[in-house]
Amino acid sequence: MREISWECIADAVSKGCIEANCQLNPDVNNALKTRAQFEMNDRSKVVLNQLIENAEIARTQGVPICQDTGMVVVFIELGQEVHLSGGLLNDAINEGVRRGYSLGHLRNSIVKDPLLRINTGDNTPAVIHLEIVKGENIRIDISPKGFGSENMSKSAMLKPSDGVNKVKEFVVNTVSEAGANPCPPIIVGVGIGGTMEKAAIMAKHSLLRPVGTGNNISHLSTLENELLDEINRLGIGPGGLGGRTTALAVHIESFPTHIAGLPIAVNISCHVTRHVSIVL
Repeated sequence: MREISWECIADAVSKGCIEANCQLNPDVNNALKTRAQFEMNDRSKVVLNQLIENAEIARTQGVPICQDTGMVVVFIELGQEVHLSGGLLNDAINEGVRRGYSLGHLRNSIVKDPLLRINTGDNTPAVIHLEIVKGENIRIDISPKGFGSENMSKSAMLKPSDGVNKVKEFVVNTVSEAGANPCPPIIVGVGIGGTMEKAAIMAKHSLLRPVGTGNNISHLSTLENELLDEINRLGIGPGGLGGRTTALAVHIESFPTHIAGLPIAVNISCHVTRHVSIVL
């Protein structure tokens, strides 16, 4: 049995929130540079190069990549041999968010009640997904999600008879209807199977995967590539100004489902797709 303190978790989350908001992940940065060379449209090249320059300024000056510093989504893999001391896990995570958003001078975007709309003032609470796994470590994936892209996400309960063609149609139509709103080039997370909420969680979780790494199930990897090609043929392009780069990647996760259902969710993320992984 390994003991990990409340304070250790809070400190790690605080630092992770700042890092995720101020440092573009290398895989995304490399994808932007690759697509800038691939683009034929001059306006598209300009937008992509501006995004690359913006990320470099954020990294070197320690400022947010985007003014929308997001609602913090946290995926926790908690080793079953870990003993947490000093307080509750959720409280430690929210304390870390509170500290990080204050120390990093990050925008507070969370309202306490979705109808009354009063700001909590510290960007808490976070959305927390917990999974118990083997071992004596804690893995914390921090993903601040901006709502320009989150608002463009959709879920549906398709019929089993709809099959893969309707799945593809739903994903492509979701991106097409989103247009320039999610700040393309985007990364498209897709969850297929399970139940309504499971599909949505998988779609969000798939965005943690490094750009350029396909699903290890062959037919899903093929579907990712087919969807990416179709989405990039929409011509929305960087910043919505046209071009061959509407999306940098499509990531799919799947789960067994009921004989009577085919749940699907699409979680769209802007080019930043902020996330950082911490192992304690």
